[in-house]
Amino acid sequence: MSLSDRLNEDMKQAMKSQDKFKLSVIRMVRSTIKNSEIDLKRPLDDNEVLDVLTREIKQRKDSLQEFTKAGRDDLADNLSAELVILAEYMPQQLSEEEVKAIVQQTIQQIGASSKADMGKVMTALMPQVKGRADGKLINQLVQQLLG
Repeated sequence: MSLSDRLNEDMKQAMKSQDKFKLSVIRMVRSTIKNSEIDLKRPLDDNEVLDVLTREIKQRKDSLQEFTKAGRDDLADNLSAELVILAEYMPQQLSEEEVKAIVQQTIQQIGASSKADMGKVMTALMPQVKGRADGKLINQLVQQLLG
């Protein structure tokens, strides 16, 4: 079952169970996906839907930090609950050790030796860990291993 189909099925289930919060989160994501489809003039494949979900999660994590700094716990709690729902649609996340092993392997394959090669490493690395690891963590590990 594709991610879009799963979102549709979960939306129907949320309607039946009258879970208004989950329903609103799924509708919002589906709206963003639909807008992307309209822009591209074609349906999105699973990788593109995953990109949309990743963007939505990143936006919420950034907002969550800002709301927490500002002392807006009510909004922070709401965003945390949205993140839990969105995380259900993401692939299994890699552990830090697994990410580090992939980074080391990629550095060896490319033959990178300094921070000047970071762009090459990141370009080769990102498709391998797409949606399965946090970009900030990957960036830190690449800098650490190249520095």
